Amino acid sequence: MTKKEMIVAGVMSGTSADGINVALVRMGEDSSRARTRFARPNLELLGHAEYSYPTKVRAAVLAAMNASRASVADLARLNFLLGELYSDAVLAAERQFHVKADLVGCHGQTLYHQGEPQRFLGRNLVATWQTGEAAIVAARVGVPVVSDFRPADMAAGGKGAPLVPFLDYMLFRDAHVGRIVQNVGGIANLSAIPAGASANDVVAFDTGPGNMVIDAVTEKLFGQPFDRSGRIAASGRVLDNVIKKFLQRTFFKRAPPKTAGREEFGREFVSEFLRSCERSHKQDVVATATALTARSIADAVRPHAAKNSPSTRKPAFQEMILSGGGAKNSTLVSMLTSELAPLGLRLRFSDEFGVPSAAKEAVAFAVLAHETWHRRPSNVPSATGAKRAAVLGKISYP
Repeated sequence: MTKKEMIVAGVMSGTSADGINVALVRMGEDSSRARTRFARPNLELLGHAEYSYPTKVRAAVLAAMNASRASVADLARLNFLLGELYSDAVLAAERQFHVKADLVGCHGQTLYHQGEPQRFLGRNLVATWQTGEAAIVAARVGVPVVSDFRPADMAAGGKGAPLVPFLDYMLFRDAHVGRIVQNVGGIANLSAIPAGASANDVVAFDTGPGNMVIDAVTEKLFGQPFDRSGRIAASGRVLDNVIKKFLQRTFFKRAPPKTAGREEFGREFVSEFLRSCERSHKQDVVATATALTARSIADAVRPHAAKNSPSTRKPAFQEMILSGGGAKNSTLVSMLTSELAPLGLRLRFSDEFGVPSAAKEAVAFAVLAHETWHRRPSNVPSATGAKRAAVLGKISYP
């Protein structure tokens, strides 16, 4: 497969574990000149589709995430089952948009991510695990699959996340406008890209919970998988004392680079959060979880927004570009707008730049797979803390 133009299917299932996003992306190479790292891609989004996990599958995924005890047989079966579901999703998207992918980039479902070293059997180790058997996807779809993106960055001394800043820098850098690109998935993460920045100037890290805590408390209290458009939160009152308590946690005070997952904001965190809100109205609990996301993002942004550009003496950042499922939550967007107003940041959406909010992460893994196929590194060391650039992922062939 040496042609200059490829159609790549990016497949993403995030920490919210609500399902599978597929983005079909046409990517081209400029054959008139040598391709340089971080060159703006010739990228066209051909289509984007979302497929919900079956209820029992979602329950199995959530139970396996960061589990203290699990059946090895069930984990092995889940790996192969997710491979089948990813295959079904790619094939369905191909039929829907009448295209055939040349390559698949599949992030997989994160069951465990530990970016900080911990002692294990005599060694200090970092560790990550994204499940969903890529060999199944390659066999069913009939094209090579790039998967397991995070370990190569961790082997190079990084935290294995965030990886989306590679796409953020490619698409959203600007010679004159400083931008903070904020994704709100299960976990929220940002890429701070000053005007005229080189890749080494990019700062990126996880800011804390995105939709993860909101979804968990909504499901627990209302039996709904998420707060559609933030309607429940809009009817509640924010419990400021609870927000203040949880923003004192170590994660929020830790300097970047840093990464988070259900290990930080999963079932144990949600249980403590619910206990702290126990005598409150249910709507107030959802409103407070939503405000926690908005305020933790604003707190993470504030040190960057306070900086001035050395050349212009003006604020270094003028815009925030929002993406991810959280961009559909009107109450969260309203809260975030209020938090950002004193910082002088204009809120925009990735949709304005040709990348639908819900599609951006799937598009990112299509781009990362394309880079891996061409043997080019695609981590951003200033974002992950890696000591060097690394070619990410492993390739499975049909």
